[in-house]
Amino acid sequence: MVDIIGLLFWLLLLTMVVWPHWQYRSLHASRMSIIKKIERKYGVRVVTMIHRQERIGFFGIPVYRFIDIEDSEAIIRAIRSTPPNKPIMLILHTPGGLVLAASQIAQALKKHPAKKIVVIPHYAMSGGTLIALAADEIIIDPNAVLGPLDPQITTSKGVQVPAPSVLKVVKEKGIEKVSDETLLLADIAEKAIKQMQEIIVDLIKDKYDEEKALKIAKFLTEGYHTHDYPITIEQALKLGLPIRTDVPPEIYRLMELYPQAHVQRPGVEYIPYPYIPQPPKGGRAKK
Repeated sequence: MVDIIGLLFWLLLLTMVVWPHWQYRSLHASRMSIIKKIERKYGVRVVTMIHRQERIGFFGIPVYRFIDIEDSEAIIRAIRSTPPNKPIMLILHTPGGLVLAASQIAQALKKHPAKKIVVIPHYAMSGGTLIALAADEIIIDPNAVLGPLDPQITTSKGVQVPAPSVLKVVKEKGIEKVSDETLLLADIAEKAIKQMQEIIVDLIKDKYDEEKALKIAKFLTEGYHTHDYPITIEQALKLGLPIRTDVPPEIYRLMELYPQAHVQRPGVEYIPYPYIPQPPKGGRAKK
């Protein structure tokens, strides 16, 4: 009896160690299969940057992802290894992240000689929007959104505040009525906004005249909306961004292979459509 319990214990331990690795390998193989199909069908080099609250593991611990230096290093390597005459299709799904990493990715993508396509199946906020601006075409789902690029400044208490809001406080209260820290943040905020506008203009100046490029940069950076404001397709088209809505169906199938972490009681449930008719008991399904 003791030997059986010991054997079951070691089998359980082995399962806990092997299962996450097997699960990841299975998902990775499925993803690579769809990516290869997309590359063959559309004649592009596919690169993905998909940040989801993903949980893979025996205990299902969620892992949150944002654009970071590791992302920029990996994507730049992918761009560098792509033949200069090969179009790149970058699939983006991200809440944003580090400005440094996002700007490196955007500039590297911009420098690629062949056509650049960014596909957004759901959202590409903040740094994701910056990367999208480097593309020749933005293929976006009709319900997907972009986001503002107003820089976020970190206070001494570790709180992030929008750079335009810091400048507004100083302007409305006056220099004499704000603290030294606020003045320091205002100086940083002014520089951050100017730098971001310069990056945006540099990314889009070949598509628009200087006045139009600066207008887009100001709309995205000067705090007309909150940082999490969803910029819809209609607004993006008014800005003049090169947008299409014919997202390849393979992209949606690929997204299904990046599992979102599930809660114990899911809030959204539905029966997949189209329905598959079930044969009646004791006979065949009616045609």
